[in-house]
Amino acid sequence: MKIYISIICLFLICACSTNKYATTNKAHKKQVKSFSKLLQQYPLNDSTGLNYPQNFVGTTNFTMRKPNYVIIHHTAQDSCEQTLRTFTLPRTQVSAHYVICKDGTVYHMLNDYLRAHHAGAAKWGNATDINSSSIGIELDNNGFQYFDERQINSLLTLLERLKKSFSIPTSNFIGHGDIAPTRKNDPNWRFPWKQLSDKGFGLWWSDTAKINQSKNVDYLTALRIIGYDIKDTSAAILGFKRHFMQDTTKGITPSAEKILYNLYKKYL
Repeated sequence: MKIYISIICLFLICACSTNKYATTNKAHKKQVKSFSKLLQQYPLNDSTGLNYPQNFVGTTNFTMRKPNYVIIHHTAQDSCEQTLRTFTLPRTQVSAHYVICKDGTVYHMLNDYLRAHHAGAAKWGNATDINSSSIGIELDNNGFQYFDERQINSLLTLLERLKKSFSIPTSNFIGHGDIAPTRKNDPNWRFPWKQLSDKGFGLWWSDTAKINQSKNVDYLTALRIIGYDIKDTSAAILGFKRHFMQDTTKGITPSAEKILYNLYKKYL
């Protein structure tokens, strides 16, 4: 019996030692614990520095913050393992809630209620702090590859859960290249946005054959209504064409204007 117990203990020790991220997992738990303590402080620490009454009166009407957007990325790295490594190095200051490998394996790296560092400087409609209101999902892809069917299937399963759990609007499933078109192009033009839209994740355009362009709104207004930051017009057009047309050429075209008008009416 003693030998049996010793073998079990040895197995457990070896299993723990094979976890490459044991150290960072420990640091993760420590950081989450510190946030938990902060939330439990009474009386509350006043971030404004104003002199409020000393007697704390806690309301009973509150809930956790919840995400309202899902932002999809490609990792622009050469493997899932490389991405996991990048997201566990403190010096990188980048992270995501989920990483999906090419074979469909999903790594949940951060609680959905916590703020990941995935969007950076970005804007969508009037939202400017996208990190505070979104879930970040990274797909293992170097930026020049098609997306594996297994990877997309895992993504669709995840999106279904997120949409149901947080009541995320259909239109709020977007890409990093949509919210930061001047500096990002992910997920690349090969990403199957229409397939996602058919499942209820993101809007898509319908038949444009009967659209009379002479009656259309101008394309910049349409881009702005959809959500694009039109401060850099060229970048906004490119971001739109990459997402909705799988086109990486610059400049507006008659077909792009028709699609824009079609989408503009759906986003109103």
